[in-house]
Amino acid sequence: MNTDNRYFYEPNKGHGLPHNPLNAIIGPRPIGWISSRNAQGQRNLAPYSFFNCFNYDPPIIGFASTGWKDSVANIVETGEFVWNLTTRSLAAQMNQTSAALPRGADEFEFAGLTPIAGNIVKADRIAQSPVNFECKLSQCIQLTTANGDKIDTWLVLGEVVAVHIEKHLLSNEGIYQTALAEPVLRAGGPSAYYGISDELRFDLNRPTV
Repeated sequence: MNTDNRYFYEPNKGHGLPHNPLNAIIGPRPIGWISSRNAQGQRNLAPYSFFNCFNYDPPIIGFASTGWKDSVANIVETGEFVWNLTTRSLAAQMNQTSAALPRGADEFEFAGLTPIAGNIVKADRIAQSPVNFECKLSQCIQLTTANGDKIDTWLVLGEVVAVHIEKHLLSNEGIYQTALAEPVLRAGGPSAYYGISDELRFDLNRPTV
């Protein structure tokens, strides 16, 4: 349906397009590359495209999982996880970890990544990733529709209790250089990703009243 030169649809009636545009509109989005361990100590590593930061102090990050997947089960069991920054050089390996491996299989090994112990949590960091957040579970929330019906999607929120940053990313008097890390962002469609470059940067200062 077209209204005032705009495509209009109601999600509960379908979008009528080749691919759901929601992911492309809310994006590009940072990737939640989440590593965890289950209660038996088995490692798991998986990327989540619904991910972001939600609070400064204390720092809280979160990701949403459609279905009760291994990452959610592990984090609820142990109360811990690690977020690892996905960079352009790690994009193919990140994609490898999205494979539906049998429960208990090691995605680190499958994707050729090196696990390294956290300083505070037992979940492993990705050694090749230049930034890691060690997290403690703060909330796991089952999402609901507007009328209160529960859906099979889980929002996992974690407090960042330790941060690891490669020092070369803290140039310019200690300011983190976003573009220098070459983060990979998820976009719409089945395969679209984006990067960031300094050529696209612009600055805005907050107004003073």
